[in-house]
Amino acid sequence: MKTNKAVISFKPKQVSKKLLSGLNGRMRDIVTNRYGLDKEKRMTLESIGQQYDITRERVRQIENFALSAMKKSDEYKEHGFVFDELKQIIKDLGSVVKEDSLLNHITKDEVTKNHINLYLVIGGHFTKIKETDHFNSHWSIDDFTAKHVSDSLTKLHETITEQDLLKEEEVIERFVTYLDQLVDDYRNNKDTIHRYLSLSKMIGKNQLNEWGKSTSPHIRAGGIKDYAYLVIRKECKPMHFKDVATKIAEIFKRQAHVATCHNELIKDKRFVLVGRGMYGLKEWGHAAGVVKDVIKSILEENGQPMTKEEVIKTVLEKRLVKPNTILVNLQNSKYFKRDKDNKYSVIK
Repeated sequence: MKTNKAVISFKPKQVSKKLLSGLNGRMRDIVTNRYGLDKEKRMTLESIGQQYDITRERVRQIENFALSAMKKSDEYKEHGFVFDELKQIIKDLGSVVKEDSLLNHITKDEVTKNHINLYLVIGGHFTKIKETDHFNSHWSIDDFTAKHVSDSLTKLHETITEQDLLKEEEVIERFVTYLDQLVDDYRNNKDTIHRYLSLSKMIGKNQLNEWGKSTSPHIRAGGIKDYAYLVIRKECKPMHFKDVATKIAEIFKRQAHVATCHNELIKDKRFVLVGRGMYGLKEWGHAAGVVKDVIKSILEENGQPMTKEEVIKTVLEKRLVKPNTILVNLQNSKYFKRDKDNKYSVIK
């Protein structure tokens, strides 16, 4: 998602200097340090309290008083255009936007971001929704839109299972159906929809641009076995474990030793050995075990005798073996019998 950077008409450091000018020395220092107006790192209430030998609660009180004084100042009224510009930027981004997305949209400079953050805090137009277990910190200029988007993200999450891996187009299509109370300018803007999706901690995408629940190992890969699953799924066919290791390194830039990769494939129930060193996914219907066991399983599941051709065709859908290997196993009279119609069944 590429969006043109916002262009602001004001110089943040000069604006902040004006806004702080009406404060006394200690209040000015506390606001400057709390919001990182001179350096990237913001100071905590506790560290500022130690500097002035006062409690962290007293620092908070002074900070709140200073912010209130700034809002009532003539300089604040004089710079009303600053807050109007920021409001328009947020409106253009969808009226609700993730905090870091907003700041990055305005500037790359970390200190300048701190100045912008100060204006958002003291500006009357803006509401900050703090970070939770389910959502990232974000800013809004429209409480209705903010709630509608968060509710829709929750509904979207509820439609996705832990095993789902969805194409981006499908996720967007599902999400937009819930955003029925938004104006078309937002609902039909793919960049805006992406920004809304980024508010959620509950859903996300992996490096293959496949979407699902953030808690799923398919999205938040936790090791070689998860990367192997994504690689084989992407290839849509069984793969040799050496090729799986190579692809993991190529796609995910993760070192995958061949032996380690093989061990993970053997242990994980998502994978099935379908040929010599070849692994497929269990969800594709591949069957584990020797050929004899696969034939037995097929005949039992079918519930009635099958012809030689039917057995061979079905086994080949589950295992990568030669037809003659299937035929040799099928003719083992210890396990299988042939009736007068030349159909095979399992010996009980």
